[in-house]
Formats: sequence, C-alpha cells, structure tokens
Amino acid sequence: MIVFPAIDLRHGRCVRLRQGRARDETVYSDDPVAVARHWVGQGAEWLHVVNLDGAFGEGQTKSISSLPINLRRLSQIHAAVPDTPIQFGGGLRSLVDLETALSLGATRTILGTAAVQDPELVADALERFGTERIVVGIDARDGKVATHGWLQTSTVTAAALGRAMFQQGVARAVYTNIARDGMLTGVDVEGTAALAQDTGLQVIASGGVATLADVARLKQHAGAGIEGVIIGQALYTGAVSLPEVIQVTRISPGASM
Repeated sequence: MIVFPAIDLRHGRCVRLRQGRARDETVYSDDPVAVARHWVGQGAEWLHVVNLDGAFGEGQTKSISSLPINLRRLSQIHAAVPDTPIQFGGGLRSLVDLETALSLGATRTILGTAAVQDPELVADALERFGTERIVVGIDARDGKVATHGWLQTSTVTAAALGRAMFQQGVARAVYTNIARDGMLTGVDVEGTAALAQDTGLQVIASGGVATLADVARLKQHAGAGIEGVIIGQALYTGAVSLPEVIQVTRISPGASM
C-alpha cells in the first residue's frame, strides 16, 4: 500500500485546511519545496500535491507560458525531487490543464469536478494521456459528490460516479470523506473499502488519518482494492511519523504491530 504525504498549496505556501474550508487554514511552511525534500528524505515514494487555488477557481492558467504560483511550485518540487513521482490535483478541468501539469512534473493528474460535470473530458484524457496518468477524485459529503473545491454538492453519489468512471476505463480514484478531512478523527475505512468493492476501482483513501491504527485498518483491505493512503494533518502535527506509517503498510497481514 502506497503512502502519499500531502502537500496542499495555497498562494504558494504549504497549508492544511479543515474540511476543505479556506477560512480554516493553517500554514505549515512558506517553502513547499523544502517540505517535499523532507518527506522524500523520510522515505516517501510518492507525493500528493494539491493546488487549492485552482480547486477554488483562482489562478487558472490557459497556457504554459503563464503559470500561477502553485504550478510554479509543482515545477520546483519536481526539480528538487525528480525521482519521486507526484500525484497532482486541484482545478484541472481541461486537456490544457492536464497537459500543463504533466509537463511541469506531475506523474499523474486528478480530475474531480470535471469527472462530474464533463465525463467526455475524462474519456478524452484517458485516450490522450493513458490510464496511468489519470485519476478521478471522488470527494463526498454525506455520500454525495462535492465539486468546485468542495464549495458545491452535486446529486451524484460517490458509488454512482465511481461505477461510471470505471466503465469509462478509469483505473483508480482518490476518495475523501470531507467530514473527516483535516479533523484527525479517523479515516473512513468502511466507506473506502465499500467504494472499491462497489466500483472495481483501485481506491486511495484520503481524509482523517489520525493514528497508525487507521493505516493498519486500511492495510487489511488492500487486497480488496485499497491501493494507498494520503496523509496530511497527522504528519504535520506529528501525530504519526512517516517512517512509522510506511513500516505499518509493509507489515504482513496477521502480523502484530
């Protein structure tokens, strides 16, 4: 199971939000590149980078020659840790957005709002960039998918979106239970496992990891389609350490921690 340390970018800084609320922001670093180096030095095999400005509809780019600060940060992070793959999302709503992110160093990109509002874009992206480059973000509030940086809630259920995306050829999704994101209240293991089983997608859990026990519970479902876990707040507050989390993901089923 892959551990993805989260680097959430807001106005070029590394921050964490509570339940995705822009007004409830904690700044952890003015230097996201140093943060990336730190996580890689701690053993990270992947990074999960989110452009919160883009998710909120701010700082959109129409061409590679005009880059908002968070996209420049993506490029800088890739240059600093070129051998570490980056999963990147936030405000990617066109083929141009995807191409720009990939050209700046993203290994794969996440379509969230676009997956709900523009399924044809998902199909076009899969055809153009391939399955390994495209991930769907399924962010749910009370079972319904939220869009536009979680500011709006659709009528589509997480399971229905997941099934539709799988039928289109999507292989994996990032699933976030918004109520738990940034709250250190425990990850939604049951919801994540159910989504994987209901849809056929490989699912990356996100939101709420508070302890090593959360990670161990997710690991128990790895064979059922849970591919990884994104951890933010727990790492930044020191509730868990990255080396400890990685060790838990490598423990064989049935072994004691």
